Amino acid sequence: MNPILKSVSLGLMLAAAPVLTAFPISAAQAQAADPSVAQVQGFYDVLTASMKAGGTAKSRYDKLKPAVEKAFDLPAMTATAIGPTWAGLSDADKKALIDAFSRMTIANYAKSFDSYGGEKFIVDPASVTRGSDHFVKSTMKSANDTIAFNYRLHQVGSDWKVTDVYLAGNISQMAQKRSDFAATLASGGPQALAKRINALTDQMLG
Repeated sequence: MNPILKSVSLGLMLAAAPVLTAFPISAAQAQAADPSVAQVQGFYDVLTASMKAGGTAKSRYDKLKPAVEKAFDLPAMTATAIGPTWAGLSDADKKALIDAFSRMTIANYAKSFDSYGGEKFIVDPASVTRGSDHFVKSTMKSANDTIAFNYRLHQVGSDWKVTDVYLAGNISQMAQKRSDFAATLASGGPQALAKRINALTDQMLG
């Protein structure tokens, strides 16, 4: 795997252009390792195992699906990516978009992290709290590169789940998705957007 290409491509499959979002850690107090840190580490453990196993995009998808669903709040991420119009959508349209967004998210990881070349994911043991959210910093290190992946998590019941990933430390995936989804949503509505996302996911899975 080319670590620069693969890591930057994650979450950019649908992005028209990067949207910079400041990672809000300067005003928050660092904490000791907590369940939000463990959630990110647990996901990385499965991702690394999937990379080492190799196989097809579909086999990696099947391996990663439970881990992504456990670590990410996919319905909340879908709502954020759609934006203010989410509240007015029908239950059927919401479900179709959540299903499509979830498939795309899992497929992105399966496609982008397709093999193992000695990469190491290092999670900062000190999370950062701002309001009710936790922010977890991490890096992917290879022989030649170090790339930051920062995670925003909120509490869902007794679990902490990811609501956004900041590529290169500060590029919000959800801001990218909202920017890219807007034109299709405006011209064709939620059904057209779900169809588009599913078509792109099918391409990623071959």
